[in-house]
Amino acid sequence: MPMRIALITESFPPDVNGVANSVVRVAEHLVARGHQPMVIAPAPSSSARGVTGPRSYPVVRIPSVPLPRYRGFRFGMPSARLTDALIAHAPDVVHLASPFFLGARGVALANQRNLPTVAVYQTDIAAFLRNYRLGWGEDITWHWIRTIHNGADRTLAPSSTSVTDLAEQGIHRVHRWGRGVDTVRFHPSKRSKAVRRALARDGEVLVGYVGRLAAEKRLDLLAPLTRMPGVRLVVVGDGPGRKDAEKALPGAAFLGQRGGDQLARIYASLDVFVHAGPHETFCQSVQEAMASGVAVVAPAAGGPVDLVRPGLTGTLVPPGDATAIADAVGALAGDAELRQRYGLAARDAVAGRTWAAIGDELIGHYAEVLAARAARPRLAVAA
Repeated sequence: MPMRIALITESFPPDVNGVANSVVRVAEHLVARGHQPMVIAPAPSSSARGVTGPRSYPVVRIPSVPLPRYRGFRFGMPSARLTDALIAHAPDVVHLASPFFLGARGVALANQRNLPTVAVYQTDIAAFLRNYRLGWGEDITWHWIRTIHNGADRTLAPSSTSVTDLAEQGIHRVHRWGRGVDTVRFHPSKRSKAVRRALARDGEVLVGYVGRLAAEKRLDLLAPLTRMPGVRLVVVGDGPGRKDAEKALPGAAFLGQRGGDQLARIYASLDVFVHAGPHETFCQSVQEAMASGVAVVAPAAGGPVDLVRPGLTGTLVPPGDATAIADAVGALAGDAELRQRYGLAARDAVAGRTWAAIGDELIGHYAEVLAARAARPRLAVAA
């Protein structure tokens, strides 16, 4: 039967990040399967409101304010508008995407109305706040996260590491639910001679990073690659750490924010993909690189542990070790046959992880929490 779903998210386009992208993908899949989603999200800045674009589902914007020290990110202020939107949509299930500010109010409202809730853990918020020195102690942050997630019927975590982390923090009813990848857009056939000529004029091995430019991504650990003969480092993305990254990586090609088929051509034109951030709950950019047929070097921490199979699709290195990253990249840079073998195996490893398959898994979780909630005695709700 069709379901009505309220997706309450801390981030949504025009934001460019994993949370915003996955909410869009989920909502589109729900529409395609005949369900009726509604998204409740922070309002963008006044300068970005004209680029949000139309959607095939309603989007309710909640007043928001910029995050201190990271003004490109805005957090929603729980208000009567959130309550009114939730009541008006009359959802069968409430989906909380990376809940923290809006999500805390959302789970409280859902429980007041006996609505089943699925909370999706997507961001290591404790590490995020620590990196931006925003004043929340780690114990207080985890207490807040624990209260939200234990108030939900089910928590979905994207990797085995995050499942374990949440359990160790006292969060119950945790299930693993990964992320999909667009295996049509991100494909080895998108490799472009024109892109390679533009970025590697002297035939260098192209090593690339794609993602936000921010302190927690540890781009400084890629500095030895800028001094490696025959290697050209390419950085795709933007964020509050761009100036620091440009200073730390002299000679790297900074391409700014890219998307769509242009991004797909850049991915597929790389020889090696590299990531250094140790706090990734999943790391979608690693999965997109693999779908593009590119060998991967990433830290043995968080999401990449599930995605990269050492000696088959890439190399995992100790977190925070710039020398290990350089050694792994150097080994791949000097062995075209090894790069090709890893790239082919990487593509095969993610070929079945489509957004449709992942979306159907999510609908299964909705159905299970609906059934479990229906079997529980209903509490009287005050008018």
